[in-house]
Amino acid sequence: MTVIRHLPEAPTGRRPLAPGTGIDAHRHDTHQIIYACRGMVSVTTGAGTWVAPANRAIWIPAGTVHEHRAHGRTDLRLVGLPVTDDPLGLARPAVLAVGPLLRELIIAYTDHSGATGTGRPEPGGPEPGRTEPGRTGLDGSEADRSEPGGPEPSRPELGGSGASGSGAGGGGERGRLRAVLLDQLRHSPEQPFHLPTASDPRLAAVCAILHDDPADGRTLAQLGAAAGTSARTLARLCRGELGMSFPQWRTQLRLHHALLLLADGTAVTTVAHRCGWASASAFIDAFRRALGYTPGKAFTL
Repeated sequence: MTVIRHLPEAPTGRRPLAPGTGIDAHRHDTHQIIYACRGMVSVTTGAGTWVAPANRAIWIPAGTVHEHRAHGRTDLRLVGLPVTDDPLGLARPAVLAVGPLLRELIIAYTDHSGATGTGRPEPGGPEPGRTEPGRTGLDGSEADRSEPGGPEPSRPELGGSGASGSGAGGGGERGRLRAVLLDQLRHSPEQPFHLPTASDPRLAAVCAILHDDPADGRTLAQLGAAAGTSARTLARLCRGELGMSFPQWRTQLRLHHALLLLADGTAVTTVAHRCGWASASAFIDAFRRALGYTPGKAFTL
């Protein structure tokens, strides 16, 4: 059974992550901003996946069970916020635009949080338990388990002091920095860059086909035939469960896969063909419209 870790306060700090590693399923009682100033991070919940390159951040509201994964060598920045500080008024995860000023504010705030991301336990705290390969646990966490036997040993997410989200405000220079950061977040527009998850087994089967091969160019009717249903039923399910049309969802899927491949250093032309675009120029155009810059600049901001 999957163990969901619980950390009452979302950490604030810097966490370098190697490609393919991540932080396993957990939840906080406070809000969190997740930002990768280098590389890329994806966040997955029961409702889908959010991907954030260098000009995007991810908002995780309090209580949301989520896990992180790094794509490429990633410099992950985490900003914890108490429930009384909700600059966005969003009760669901979201992708946010990050301009140059907000980027520098996040970097400065997390650089001075006191959290080093070394994976060491807090002084006087329990020794960390074993982690799954390529996964990182949570400092001071508790296991939410239905089976008897009590919680497993805690596992580190961010070591050192000052990793607390709600106690990170303070006064003086740090308090002023935090106030400006919150003000910038209030004006940060939400970006429609979420890949929702289907629950209906017919639609989920079609989504799985395209996850396995984003370049699959079959029509909705052809995919429906493979899944044992009709194009009309699938179109209705797309609107109802995914909140978008099938072509919109397929484009989102292809862009998500493209970002993952680019983070791993795959050439733009190769990415275009693997993700279903007829040419590199068509891919570059779609990428620029969705993200505001070309694929070649995706990880050099």
